[in-house]
Amino acid sequence: MKLYRTGKASELLGISKPTLLRKIKTGEIKAYKIGREYRIPESEIKRLLEGKIPDKVVIYARVSSRDQKEDLERQVEYLKNYCSAKGYQVAKILTDISSGLNENRKGLKQLFKLVESGEITKVVITYKDRLTRFGFKYLEQYFNSHGVEIEVIFDDEEKTPEKELVEDLLAIVTSFAGKLYGMRSHKKKRLIEAVKNALRDD
Repeated sequence: MKLYRTGKASELLGISKPTLLRKIKTGEIKAYKIGREYRIPESEIKRLLEGKIPDKVVIYARVSSRDQKEDLERQVEYLKNYCSAKGYQVAKILTDISSGLNENRKGLKQLFKLVESGEITKVVITYKDRLTRFGFKYLEQYFNSHGVEIEVIFDDEEKTPEKELVEDLLAIVTSFAGKLYGMRSHKKKRLIEAVKNALRDD
């Protein structure tokens, strides 16, 4: 009897390793424990693939401001092509034009409703910060508790720690400046430019 390691089994089944382990622990997937690791029999892999229901996927894309609308369209197009190549069934496309710090985004609220209703199995995004600027792990844990996986296409490790800090600082400044002066005010734009220039000088 051929047994697969969890990494290979998750790849064959098209699910993440954490999702696979969760399904093993809940009894949805049969596995043998060898030492500290699990092994999944080939017969179980075949059983799951035969009766597999296609993932119902939500695409979520976000940009911070209206002058980035073309970027938003490109983001959506890339996500659609990615899902098509993966064979995912796209149930809905959700977008927001808002700061990643804004918790009242219309698209994000719709996404939570879909997760909680059990209508979807996966959320696909380009980068973690498209979904939220901070607290990604909390969202991931919450989605996972409803059987929904977040699939991030690009790894944030490609960014240097300095670049991530600069992006986070600019996101905070942009959000608070918008609340203080209004989203389209000249004061807001001047403040953001001043912060950008100060960061460049460093």
